[in-house]
Amino acid sequence: MTDPQVALMMLGLFILFVFLGFPIAFTLMAMGIGFGYYAYFDARRMWRGYNRLEEDAGTWDQWSLWFEGFYNNRVFDLFVNQTFTVMSNEVLTAVPLFLFMGYIVERANIVDRLFSTLNVAAKNVPGSMGVAALITCALFATATGIVGAVVTLMGLLALPAMLKARYNPSFASGIICAGGTLGILIPPSIMLIVYAAATNVSIVRLYAGALLPGFTLVGLYLIYVVGRSILQPSAAPRPTAEEVPDVPMSRLVVMIMTSFIPLAFLILAVLGSILFGLATPTEAASIGALGGIFLAFIYRAMTWQRLRESVYLTARTTAMVCWLFVGSYTFSAVFSYLGGEHVISEFVQSMNLTPVQFLILAQLIIFLLGWPLEWSEIIIIFVPIFLPLLQFFEVDPLFFGILVALNLQTSFLTPPMAMSAYYLKGIAPPEVRLTQIFAGVMPFLFCVILSMILMYIFPQIVFYLPELFYG
Repeated sequence: MTDPQVALMMLGLFILFVFLGFPIAFTLMAMGIGFGYYAYFDARRMWRGYNRLEEDAGTWDQWSLWFEGFYNNRVFDLFVNQTFTVMSNEVLTAVPLFLFMGYIVERANIVDRLFSTLNVAAKNVPGSMGVAALITCALFATATGIVGAVVTLMGLLALPAMLKARYNPSFASGIICAGGTLGILIPPSIMLIVYAAATNVSIVRLYAGALLPGFTLVGLYLIYVVGRSILQPSAAPRPTAEEVPDVPMSRLVVMIMTSFIPLAFLILAVLGSILFGLATPTEAASIGALGGIFLAFIYRAMTWQRLRESVYLTARTTAMVCWLFVGSYTFSAVFSYLGGEHVISEFVQSMNLTPVQFLILAQLIIFLLGWPLEWSEIIIIFVPIFLPLLQFFEVDPLFFGILVALNLQTSFLTPPMAMSAYYLKGIAPPEVRLTQIFAGVMPFLFCVILSMILMYIFPQIVFYLPELFYG
């Protein structure tokens, strides 16, 4: 077999092992080292010490020299260098800090206050409880960036309230599933940090570019929720006075000041300090983590147990991301050295695609990969394969990154592998069936596709703010 054929076999085996359920990070490292040993095999370099052996050398000397030569393969140098590169990456330093902020906010008992306040404030809006749940999901998802946590917590909090208010179970489930995924798109998104680290795109420009697409998607969600509530009132009945009591304006202002304003101010402080150049993403993440602790103390929700859980979950998730990067960098380096990227690049270029056709093909592949894989694996492993092609098709990596972030919303919403639906089903009342949840997320899936079409037609949705802020 030629080296490019070995590279393609390497990629095929990796996909097979993923479907078999092997841990992805360790599979990447094992395959990178295994195939790298073949790629960098150089018998003369590895066992050159044999030339210095004396004729009367004993068995022990021969075996020790053999083992020394066995581990003298350059793939081990590559693995160590890639590990050091990942662990010293300043962009990735923001990941644990943003994660810690999210886990602290999740445990600060602020979400139930926020949902109650928005529910009262939006009482006269059609589908008021759904609108309140969606805005709460958007804010909470933006603060945490952890899809499973948002969907689970909002499923425990908002879904029973909407079902009690006679909402259509499918409609209510779709709102929570769709709203819970917004954190991977709207800044300060951890996914965009990982994309920036994998592609060397400016994280500041990525954040600026993601704002308008994120708000566009939220706007489409709200239009659908309100529109369906008007056209089909039985799906979202107006709340009664018992379900949502009338509150004096003075008390409503106090409720907003004590629930909505603190979380919104924390998000704006973190995001604003990044966008206006007042702080690096790492420094802003530090501010966010400190702000999350402060909010937890203000709401009297900070306990030793909750702090310990937040630190543990942060360390576990950060370790997963870092080792994924180590495995991916090693795997990609060997794959490229064997000529795999060159083969894929030549094949795609030979198809004579237009830039729009290339983007559609790339997004279709990422859409399909979203079924078996998490967003982190897609960003770290497969997106770098497309990067050499972006220059050929004259596609801006910033635009491509925002498209990928939008596309990955679909990976959480598309049956049969819609993870947000499974998160919700795990804590939903027994009468809410999985098929109802799947049916509920489909209209929101069309909203995501519509937002991607709008980006294709009007790319300034992505470029306007980066050009306005940074030229």
